[in-house]
Amino acid sequence: MKKLLSSAALAAALLFNASASAQSAPPAQPALIPTETFVLANGLRVVMNVDRSDPVVAVALVAHVGSGRETKGRTGFAHMFEHLFFLNSENLGPGGLDKLSARVGGEGANGYTNLDQTVYLQTVPKDALEKMLWAEADKLGYFINTVTPAVVAKEIEVVKNEKRQSYDNQPYGHLFPIMQAALYPADHPYSWTTIGSLADLSAATLDDVKQFYRRWYVPNNASLVISGDIDPKQTRAWVEKYFGEIPRGAAVDIPQPRGASLPTTKRLMHLDSFAKLPQLTLVWPTVPEGDKDDAAVELLIDALAQGPDGPVYRAVVEQAKVSDAVRGNSWDEQMAGVAMLQVRGFDGVPLDRVASAIDSGLARFGTEGLTAARLERLKAVREAALYEWIGSVRGKVEAIGESETLRRKPDPADVMLSQLKAVSVDDVMRAYRTYMPGKPRLEVGFVPKAQPQLALSNAETAKVVEEPIVQGAEAAVDQTAGRTQVARTPSRIDRSVEPPAGAEPVVTMPSIWTGALANGLALSGIEDRELPVARFEIAIDGGQLRDDPKKPGAASLVADMLTRGTRTRTREQFENALKALGANVSVNVVEERTIISGTTLARNFGATAALVHEMLTAPRWDPAELALAKAAATAGVQASRAQPAYLGQMVARQAMYGTGVLANDPRGTPQSIAALTMEDLQRFKAASYSPRAAHPHRRRSEPGGGAGRLCRAGARLAGRGPGGAWLGSVRRAGQDSDPVLRRARRQTVSDHAGAPRPGARRVRLVPGAGEQLHPWRRRLCIAPDAGAARG
Repeated sequence: MKKLLSSAALAAALLFNASASAQSAPPAQPALIPTETFVLANGLRVVMNVDRSDPVVAVALVAHVGSGRETKGRTGFAHMFEHLFFLNSENLGPGGLDKLSARVGGEGANGYTNLDQTVYLQTVPKDALEKMLWAEADKLGYFINTVTPAVVAKEIEVVKNEKRQSYDNQPYGHLFPIMQAALYPADHPYSWTTIGSLADLSAATLDDVKQFYRRWYVPNNASLVISGDIDPKQTRAWVEKYFGEIPRGAAVDIPQPRGASLPTTKRLMHLDSFAKLPQLTLVWPTVPEGDKDDAAVELLIDALAQGPDGPVYRAVVEQAKVSDAVRGNSWDEQMAGVAMLQVRGFDGVPLDRVASAIDSGLARFGTEGLTAARLERLKAVREAALYEWIGSVRGKVEAIGESETLRRKPDPADVMLSQLKAVSVDDVMRAYRTYMPGKPRLEVGFVPKAQPQLALSNAETAKVVEEPIVQGAEAAVDQTAGRTQVARTPSRIDRSVEPPAGAEPVVTMPSIWTGALANGLALSGIEDRELPVARFEIAIDGGQLRDDPKKPGAASLVADMLTRGTRTRTREQFENALKALGANVSVNVVEERTIISGTTLARNFGATAALVHEMLTAPRWDPAELALAKAAATAGVQASRAQPAYLGQMVARQAMYGTGVLANDPRGTPQSIAALTMEDLQRFKAASYSPRAAHPHRRRSEPGGGAGRLCRAGARLAGRGPGGAWLGSVRRAGQDSDPVLRRARRQTVSDHAGAPRPGARRVRLVPGAGEQLHPWRRRLCIAPDAGAARG
């Protein structure tokens, strides 16, 4: 139960199936992902799932080999193979897979490698399924002869650069290398990262690559997973045709558990050249995937870290006020597992204070325990994340592929759900006592290089291998060097011929219903009977455009404050009320609008809409919450300044918008955030949030639902509540009577000093004609400096 079920991901889960816990389960429930499984004579396991919700198919080729299969001195091979597999094969040719995917309308070939598996997957229209099976078989069985020393040399350089980007030149990028080396003995394959050692990669030869391929990339160490609008009988025939003659390899066993080795607590520190804020990570050895305590450990981490009522969250965020969040994760893999708590402190906060706050929260949990009601909420959120994961064909093949790697069984969702539901309060508390208090743990502190005084006291400096950066140190590599026509491996079929496309898919577009409320709020939506949930979005014109250029950040702070309680509910009460409905609501600011979005059980949409109405009409405006919101926004801006992509975006904004409001970070600056007052935010809210400037969209209802009922439920947004009716005088964006937006939309491309360049072209953003659902989808109109003309 990992990947999308980590604590960080679960905090953003959108829905849960409340009825599942409210009703007793019938004797025999149908599988969440019905499958048909067969095994070819060469050992390839094939899992098929029929999902006719859309005319698409996801295909995943899962090689049961990750960095956990490597040996010391030969690290990074599994990940490098992920790269090599996309380059060439005997019948696809150089770059053939990407070309094929683009030509058939696929989403693009993709892949990833972790400790236990390497997965190649993509989603294509259903008429391209045979083509994809032909291509995947060509990769698995007819690839290695196309690999040359030049190809290996080139890809080694690509992987090296990926390591530099992902580890060496990222804030906190060395965390996992430090963690893994400290937790596991040197001969344990989890003691190194998936990307491997640069020295090992540099020493790799073509013979090394071929040996790795012949050992691990064989049918009896792989699973082929297919989910979508398929004909199972025809699909099986295609699989047998293209994969059946690939030779079986040597026998491969499933790795056995081998846990972390941490006899005593270790305290490590690293002076980070890129980090802007201090960060502390605490790690406890726990159990591998599938252990009887696995689900209990995951719920334990959720109970500790999730706000607003997690004891560690409260101790760190609300009491010590050293950070705006606590991140938790249970990292459970095939051979071993660990539990982690992580806090990124505010600027200048010593990590000893952070550690003290975490320990205070842990002690409180040990004393007060966990209530049954809170455990049920945590379980519901995890259940929701599971449904979200398997809601698409891609999610289904990923989930099945992971289960195939771990257990050679295709029933991940049912196993996860049954384990989750079986966990009791006693199980969680037993897991806490077994793995946490008084047990050895790893403490890893990262602090900005210029602030060593923030480091953990009595910490040992972690060993980090930092590659010296020398421009031009590596010679250019031509991967086409030595490329010759590869003799095709004999086959009983002509593999050089690409299969024909199937019958053209038929796509039935849903009809759009519309309506309007008395307060001027226009409605539109579609019905989707696949899941018993409702999704909604309200887009309010303005967003960052309504900020004061001299005091930016008000739009984002107002959005944050709206979710921090209402006049009659604290933030904790408001969030728990949403969870009780199976609902999640967020408010986000983009350049030209503020977007209120959420998901709820369809039968609870009316009650959810009432809570949204309460949020809009009667925000709490709690000074303590404002202080937390401002601290979080400031920390977010500071942390972003260590990201090259963010810095590039800000340079581009300033080049495009000069001194205009869109030149700013939507969150503002640390100075502007500090200067904004509660009165500023209240005035901004009153001037900007109006149903007449909003565009609500709604989709999804349970079977038997109807647009009329959802439209009536949506009327709660116009009704009366603690704050009265949602009314307002702001007119819809694009109308000439809104001078704020009219002025803000006129931006000029300028030089670095903010003055228009001589002869520069002006850029004016104007609304598209006749657009009802998104009237401010922008058209870019460019004209000479003499005047800006409409396009």
